[in-house]
Amino acid sequence: MEYHRTKDPMYVKKILGHKYLSSTQTYINLEQALFTGESDEFIVKAAENQQEAVKLLEVGFEYVGKIHDAEIFRKRK
Repeated sequence: MEYHRTKDPMYVKKILGHKYLSSTQTYINLEQALFTGESDEFIVKAAENQQEAVKLLEVGFEYVGKIHDAEIFRKRK
C-alpha cells in the first residue's frame, strides 16, 4: 500500500527494513497486481438518512465515514 501511495521503491524498502530491493519487489508486484487498471478516482455521495444510505449501498457504494450529520459513501469511477 505504501508503494501504491508513493511509487518510491527505495522508500518502501527502507520502511519495511529490507536489506535488498529484490525482497521489496515482491510487495511491489503484489501492489501492481491488486491495482492494475483501477483508478484512484471516486464518485462520492452523502446520505442524510437511512433510506438514502441503503440505496447507495445497494448500488455498490462503500461507507467512508460521517461528516457533520451526513454519512459519506464512495464508489470507484
